[in-house]
Amino acid sequence: MRIKLPSGTTAEVARQSGAPADRGLVVIPDVMGMRPLFDDLVAHLAIETGWSVATFELYPGREELDASKRLEAASTLQDDRVMGDAMAAADSTGANLVSILGFCMGGMYALKAVSTGRFERSCPFYGMIHVPEAWRGPGQGEPLDLLALGDPSSVFAVIGADDEWTPTDHVDELEALGASVKRYEGAGHGFVHDADRPAHSPDAAADAWVRALKWLAG
Repeated sequence: MRIKLPSGTTAEVARQSGAPADRGLVVIPDVMGMRPLFDDLVAHLAIETGWSVATFELYPGREELDASKRLEAASTLQDDRVMGDAMAAADSTGANLVSILGFCMGGMYALKAVSTGRFERSCPFYGMIHVPEAWRGPGQGEPLDLLALGDPSSVFAVIGADDEWTPTDHVDELEALGASVKRYEGAGHGFVHDADRPAHSPDAAADAWVRALKWLAG
């Protein structure tokens, strides 16, 4: 069901039975934000896990921006707003224990969200470990700095070994901080969440989902 978070940001909440579950999950989308792909994903995850699952728009009020404009506007995003929406989305699940996952840009914010202490576990899928140069702005904190404020051991990161957005040395830094990492050889950026992307790798994606859901279930 569509809801508005306290900030006015649009969100989608899916529950298998219509009633809040004991466990919840927040899904932060990629740079393109909420769209049918993520409506379907949260519905599927709610059915598969029995959890209450929520997602929200990364660019509220600017939903009409295309991919290039969203990338250009990344430096204007504010951690406080995104993290506030993530925590409000967690509240919207009505669950006692809530974890978080995210894809690409959303994966970067799933790392940052550890600093809030709101989420039991975090699973970033190929999230940026350092803010890309073009995305840096006054409201963008560094993921590793924020992760260090929380519990890095609560993180399980899914990484494509051939992903230029997550260079090997960055992944090494993430692992050294205490996060668990699964690297998929031959996989590039975005190989899991969108079957229509050229980078999609069905076998690796299936394995990543099994590992991620097992991790999030504790």
